[in-house]
Amino acid sequence: MHVSLQRGVPLIVLLGLLVLRAADPGPLIDLRLRIFDQLQRMLPRSYVATPVRVIDLDDATLQQYGQWPWPRHLVARLVMKLHDAGVAAIAFDMVFAEPDRTSPQIMGNSWDPENRFQDLHKALAGLPDPDSALAQVFAEAPVVSGFVLSTNKGDRLPARKAGFASVGTDPHRFVLSYSGAVTNLPILEKAASGNGTFNALPDSDGVIRRLPLIMQLKGQFFPSLAAEALRVAQQATTYLVKASGAQGVAAIGHYDGIDSIQIGAFHVPTDRNGHIWLYDTGHKAQRLIPAWQVLREEAPDIRGMIVFIGTSALGLKDQRATPLEGAVSGAELHAQALEQIISGSYLRRPYWADLVEILLLFFLGSAMIFLLPRLGPIGCAVAGGVAATLGVGLAVVAFTRLGWLFDPVYPALGSLLVYSSGSLMGYIKAELERRRVRQAFSRYLAPAMVARLAADPSRLQLGGEMRETTVMFCDIRDFSSIAERLDATDLTRLINLFLTEMSDAILAHGGTIDKYIGDSVMAFWNAPLDDPQHRQNACLAALAMRYRLKLLNEKLRNGDADIGKDALAALPELRIGIGLNSGISCVGNLGSEQRFSYSVLGDNVNIAARLEGLTKTYGVDIICSEATQSGCKDFRFRALGNAQVKGRTGQVQIFALEPGSDVIAGIDAVAQ
Repeated sequence: MHVSLQRGVPLIVLLGLLVLRAADPGPLIDLRLRIFDQLQRMLPRSYVATPVRVIDLDDATLQQYGQWPWPRHLVARLVMKLHDAGVAAIAFDMVFAEPDRTSPQIMGNSWDPENRFQDLHKALAGLPDPDSALAQVFAEAPVVSGFVLSTNKGDRLPARKAGFASVGTDPHRFVLSYSGAVTNLPILEKAASGNGTFNALPDSDGVIRRLPLIMQLKGQFFPSLAAEALRVAQQATTYLVKASGAQGVAAIGHYDGIDSIQIGAFHVPTDRNGHIWLYDTGHKAQRLIPAWQVLREEAPDIRGMIVFIGTSALGLKDQRATPLEGAVSGAELHAQALEQIISGSYLRRPYWADLVEILLLFFLGSAMIFLLPRLGPIGCAVAGGVAATLGVGLAVVAFTRLGWLFDPVYPALGSLLVYSSGSLMGYIKAELERRRVRQAFSRYLAPAMVARLAADPSRLQLGGEMRETTVMFCDIRDFSSIAERLDATDLTRLINLFLTEMSDAILAHGGTIDKYIGDSVMAFWNAPLDDPQHRQNACLAALAMRYRLKLLNEKLRNGDADIGKDALAALPELRIGIGLNSGISCVGNLGSEQRFSYSVLGDNVNIAARLEGLTKTYGVDIICSEATQSGCKDFRFRALGNAQVKGRTGQVQIFALEPGSDVIAGIDAVAQ
């Protein structure tokens, strides 16, 4: 019985692990992707100069030539400078979906919306249209316009500048499909030599690891911006998609999907969906040329190069996470894709890699079951460690020599779990043999003591419940610049003063303070105690915080705070941003087995945090979502429209919370 238990349980564990790996759920995929990230961090792709550059609309360029979007004449000037420099292709990592806001007609309607000055409108109508002028420049230069595919339904298809041919299985069922698109103005799209989508495909953790070469909209293929730039640079006319069933595809075993895409003279191997794995170099300043250098004709020689016009300016928020970088510009990703194609540096996940990893788990786990009764725990652990190390070593060699991506960690961890379950069963076997002895001596222990030791510890266990809450995030604006002006002692006193005032306002209106993060405070309402008016109380707290901040600033200006005079003189007026959102969240004891706290988490918490960040963009200090605003009839709100919240596909309707005459008296009383 004991022998069967010692082998039966590990066998069940092994079978469960094999079934789990065959099903390959999302968390397992995420784990594997992070392992691939680690391989790239250990051995990233070496940057080798290729004829690919990014014309960067960086902060220095925007400071010299004005905010984005630029007038069309300035964009046209940049394009002509690049064309005169002899570049092979100019790809825009942006969409010109709306007419130029500085066009004479639009400006005339803005100046005289009621058409009272007919002569003015006639004179403006005779001036050149900036979009038409830009289209003429597009027609002269090898320009590739960019567009975005979306899941929103739309009738207008982007223009296709090249044909698509395929061999083998119909590739349409493998290519990611969309239902709509955000396109350029027709006059610009028609004039461009190419037209490609710059959609990014981040994984569930927001990291971009694969770059699509083709996508489809309403049954038609469209190339990526990088693929189209490469085609235009070669003056090629057709893409050739090679799928399973074509000659030479998957000579060993069965394969179902896309194998490669021919772009001019380049044969690009892809995964089954037409994507290439990003072989990351990380951010490299060598591939970026500030746009101001091009406009001033101070740029290095770029003759014959493919250039992407994009931005690294943080304010324009075209930042993407990669395996090596937390934030790089989207244009750099397109440039990296072309660098890989031109240099032939690819990462590949062989179609039979899943089978290899499953077999490796099976053999390692079976070896643990077979060897554990013979070698004992220590000998089996040594043998398993050697086998796991060998598997990791082979995966590293495959990555460095062949560019293949294999996951040796799950088989190793799986075999460790099989080993642990076998060892546990061995321990249970020995424990059962001693059980009678323990039972005999247990009569000498007091029953009350046993009862205490066996008391239910459920109140200290991790867990939570789903309930509706209103969540607040608040922090100080421009805190980094404030911190630079104060020493550690004065900065600590300032933060303590600020957090004390904000906390008093929150607590006075029934809020629960979740945590402090530097200069930030997070709080929520309707937990742990029920609060039917949690939306109103959160709004009252936000208004009280605004009022208390005003008093605190007066106190600092008057020198009444325990902060050095020099520090107070250098201290600007404190400003805050507050985000409020209501919805269902998980509330309870959250954390680890070693340490946890009563907290709240969920998508609605993330929205509140994002709304706090949007206060910078909209120039207000308190932003509420519609979910909070809809339950507060006695407050004054100003609609700010719909906002795209980072990390969400849909938009959120947001409102600025303003003081209301019917509640301000109560706020003043609490603050005083």
